[in-house]
Amino acid sequence: MNITVKFFARYREALGVDAVNVEGNFATVDDVRVLLAQRDGAEVLREQNLMCARNEDLCQLDEPVSDGDEVAFFPTVTGG
Repeated sequence: MNITVKFFARYREALGVDAVNVEGNFATVDDVRVLLAQRDGAEVLREQNLMCARNEDLCQLDEPVSDGDEVAFFPTVTGG
């Protein structure tokens, strides 16, 4: 399974890349996150309150993924 993963805001800054392609046997968005969080410099993806999207739709970490999907991770946004 091939998944394109995009990073936004401070996640992009922390990781030093806009996007990566990952291959593996993933069932959910969280499976993708766990794999990436194990890489050097990717501790930011271990945050409990990160937000995610699958194919440009906001989702939860338990969202199923399919081959060719695009997953995005970004920090929560607060307003005032």
